[in-house]
Amino acid sequence: MRPDTDNYQRLFLQDIPLIDTRAPVEFIRGAFEHAVNMPLMTDAERHRVGIRYKEAGQEAAIALGRELVGPALQAERTRFWVDFARQHPEGYLYCFRGGLRSRITQDWMARAGVHYPYIKGGYKAMRRFLLGVVARLGGGIPLILVSGRTGTGKTRLLGRIRRSLDLEGLANHRGSSFGTMAESQPTPINFENRIAVRLLKLARGDESSPVFVEGEGRLVGSLTVPDPLWINMQRSPALVLEADMEQRVDIGISDYVVDLLNRVRLLEPGEAGFERFAERHRQSLYRIRRRLGLESYDEAMAMLEAALAAHRDHDDLEGYRPFIRLLLERYYDPMYDYQFSRRQGVVLARGDADALTGWLQHRGVALDR
Repeated sequence: MRPDTDNYQRLFLQDIPLIDTRAPVEFIRGAFEHAVNMPLMTDAERHRVGIRYKEAGQEAAIALGRELVGPALQAERTRFWVDFARQHPEGYLYCFRGGLRSRITQDWMARAGVHYPYIKGGYKAMRRFLLGVVARLGGGIPLILVSGRTGTGKTRLLGRIRRSLDLEGLANHRGSSFGTMAESQPTPINFENRIAVRLLKLARGDESSPVFVEGEGRLVGSLTVPDPLWINMQRSPALVLEADMEQRVDIGISDYVVDLLNRVRLLEPGEAGFERFAERHRQSLYRIRRRLGLESYDEAMAMLEAALAAHRDHDDLEGYRPFIRLLLERYYDPMYDYQFSRRQGVVLARGDADALTGWLQHRGVALDR
């Protein structure tokens, strides 16, 4: 019989399967990627029990819970937990604090012939542990930024570096004003949790070698880079990736047109998917109209509409070139130059993708092809 655990580091390093017995509303707000929500109570049941607890105490709340989750529901929910436990015998269960809901779940499973250990302290303790990881490693692990103007291919270079922290990937956003992906972003809590787990894995056995991270702004879409990591990034050295304008326009078309439309159409096929893609770009352009300037905004919107029409009617992508070039020259480049001038860290090297790849290889940085 396996004991209950408070070895949170092992749980995250090994991605051990977990049953989260909290209500769905709690799970949506913040959870872990290797956890599955199998609630003891639904949102409505939890709400009613919570009111009873405040009005009449724990015993009355437990009695109402038993009334709401009768024998049939108890059997059904227990069956789901038991099936999970048999598929994942190495796993654990938890509730918010590792208290009553965990013990009830354990008891019902035991009656069905399965002992399944729980996590001491529950979600709250695991979340506190991960916040400590962000503070310690995010603020202290050596970093090297992969910096450069928009469209130079920073994400592609970073993706080849094995010891890297991909904030855009963790945030499900490309980081720019037009960086919204087809799928929604994680909640702020889940973004922090993802960063913490990635840092924990990167630091396993080696906290002294640098971790490479893209030189982002403070915001990645609607999400904020945690304070300790952001402060660390601001003082860290950087590699500056360079590319000529036509290369940057090519990357813009590949990432913000071809790839984005493919992602949108996986969720919404056909003409409806194209219109959703088009409207995203219209809205993104509208959001930057003040910084871009109203005259440039009108010019850019006309270019965008012409490009969308050529794309939709003739599958012609060339119309995006003047639109992307205008945005790079009048919006992205001035903003990047200003932000980069305020950095504290030194520049280790500048060059195109081949030059920086050579720099990395010369220093023994592990790369994927």
